[in-house]
Amino acid sequence: MKVGIIGAGAVGAACVLATVLRGGARQIVLVNRDRKRAEGVVADVQYGASLSPAVELRAGDYPDLQGASLVMITAGVNEKGGGATDRGDPSGRLRLLEANAAIYREMVPQIRRAAPDAPILVVTDPPDPLAEVVRMLGHERVLSTGTYLDSLRFRFHLARRLQVDAASVEALVVGEHGTSEVLLWSSTRVGGRNVLELLQTSTVRPAPNSALARPAEGGRAYADPGEAREKIRQEIEREVRFANITIIEGIGASQYGIGMVCARIAEIMLRDERVVIPIGCYQRKFGTTLSLPSVVGREGVVETFEPEMSESEVRALERSADAIKQALNHAKLGATPKAA
Repeated sequence: MKVGIIGAGAVGAACVLATVLRGGARQIVLVNRDRKRAEGVVADVQYGASLSPAVELRAGDYPDLQGASLVMITAGVNEKGGGATDRGDPSGRLRLLEANAAIYREMVPQIRRAAPDAPILVVTDPPDPLAEVVRMLGHERVLSTGTYLDSLRFRFHLARRLQVDAASVEALVVGEHGTSEVLLWSSTRVGGRNVLELLQTSTVRPAPNSALARPAEGGRAYADPGEAREKIRQEIEREVRFANITIIEGIGASQYGIGMVCARIAEIMLRDERVVIPIGCYQRKFGTTLSLPSVVGREGVVETFEPEMSESEVRALERSADAIKQALNHAKLGATPKAA
């Protein structure tokens, strides 16, 4: 099975490495505007690739995508370069839409000529409206990485508070991969128990450096369990919603987590696993691409489930869909700068 990856920047390189390590593909073609950069990434990774399942790595051009079973697009302006790292900016990643839509207008026709039947996985931020741009350019088989990584972040931060393995936490983030995303607290479970109930118990561990980590008057960690639960919930919301900015402040780009997520999505599709994951695809009910838990196989999304949600979560999901549609409506999608 052949996987094409467009873009040899931080995210593209992470996708190459993670896909090699998972062993889901037999051939990986890396395409980049600067061919030498793609060749450098391939040269670096190939020497360690012999420690993983057999895979052919090569730098290529768009025609080399012919026969690909999946094409990932990672190229574009990133959050740091596009000025999308302000936690107080409600637009978040959507601020990158115009610049990256223009880049997509250049790339997608070339992908379609080489691999018209290949599903496209949009990784570039903001992935959900960019998936809509791909559809506007005539390619219907398109997914966005959506809230898969956000859901893993949600599980991680809950697991750290509850002192359990993240694999034991059932937690979903739906909607936009961005500031309007919706954390489904009402359906979050550990061992069949609602997490909001568990967050009131004395076994909860506050985040490092949290005000909650300092003992309250009388030596107790939490003066009021209900108040502490709400503060922990707010902390987790911030940690999940702005995890990308925290990472960018440290290393300049959010890359490794999304690389691993993309490799797992590729593995699911190449093996036709039909696993249920939160992933972005066009949702007719909402009139745009956004994330809901979906059955994913070789052809992409096979079926989508709308999870049980509280009334406030339903309204938040509708607002998230509106944010994506408004961004598309307001964006000027005509320019075509060169891809990064």
